[in-house]
Amino acid sequence: MTHFFPYDELTWPEVAALRRDTPLVIPLGEGYDLAQLAEALGDPASVGLLPPIPYGWPGSGLETAAAPFAQMVSNLLDSLQDDGFSLVYALHPQGLELGLGPRSLAQRHSSQLRVAPPLPAHAERDKCVLVPIGHTEQHGYHLPLSTDTLIIEAIGQGTAAAVPDLAVCLPPFPYGASTHRSSFAGTLNVGGRAFENFWLAVVDALVQRGFRLHYLMSGHGGNCSFLVNVVKYAGERHRRIFCATAWLHTNGHIAGPVLSATRLSGRGGMGHAGELETAMILALRPDLTRMERVVDETDFVATESYYMDWIEGGALVANPPWDDDTATGAYGAGSLATAEHGRLWLDAAIAEKAAHVREIHEQYSRREERREAGYGLWGMTARG
Repeated sequence: MTHFFPYDELTWPEVAALRRDTPLVIPLGEGYDLAQLAEALGDPASVGLLPPIPYGWPGSGLETAAAPFAQMVSNLLDSLQDDGFSLVYALHPQGLELGLGPRSLAQRHSSQLRVAPPLPAHAERDKCVLVPIGHTEQHGYHLPLSTDTLIIEAIGQGTAAAVPDLAVCLPPFPYGASTHRSSFAGTLNVGGRAFENFWLAVVDALVQRGFRLHYLMSGHGGNCSFLVNVVKYAGERHRRIFCATAWLHTNGHIAGPVLSATRLSGRGGMGHAGELETAMILALRPDLTRMERVVDETDFVATESYYMDWIEGGALVANPPWDDDTATGAYGAGSLATAEHGRLWLDAAIAEKAAHVREIHEQYSRREERREAGYGLWGMTARG
């Protein structure tokens, strides 16, 4: 009987140790017949299931333009092949053509049997749509590949629960952009331009349905610069929306002081799989946190204008190879992490994101008042 294992619960050394003829499958949505999947793959001893892609295709509740979605899926499969895996597949509903050739597996899916409810519901159109975007990538010897997704899912859902009249949260998206993909096993990469095109297509689809407030929330640093571009493109394309993002989480005017006052590590202790992320996963999924494997690495090549902590600091923006600065994939002092601090910092992150949602609503309403009053060029447009 075929054993199905969750790929994103592994650490990168465990991925590195997998046989390269192990089939790996990225499902579009959930609810497929695993026995039928095993049969289609020739009943192998084991199959790795990657995190399902929650939306983007017809029947998912939030359909985007086809081309950027297909490119995103293709790039993810390329990442797995670049890691040496020879049997990689997208599992999708029958009748969906993604141009993947032999990397495509089709199965009748629940989305074809009944109409999926829209994501988000049409009744939520006056709320800010929270879009939590994580990633599936290495986090040292001790944290799972799902670290970024687990954290931003908790923050996104917590924010929606904190301001339910103002925000609605999409399911977490488990794939992002990693420009250090080749340094350590287990890291996927949508690709920067494909990432931008896909998320702009998501905003387009939401705007077409009447949603005007969007907050693209990232749990993965590699997504952030590309999300800035998405926000710029979206604002230019849709002039009467308010689409925003922020650089990661837990570092602004509300959460940042909490972090500074309570952290145990010095600068460099929270770069990646360090004190912050380890503490948060201890709070959220202690079963996936292998503290006996923690290796502290804080020897980042740091200068006044470029260094790594929770966010890259200093005036310079750069992208040197990760393996210049870490032998294990971690930047930071994960050994100092505690679940208590993880809960504290998650709460602070949620409070900060809730404040951002309030500001997004204020920005939009005040700008609409000006537009309706004919301010500046808006008045000329109305007169024209």
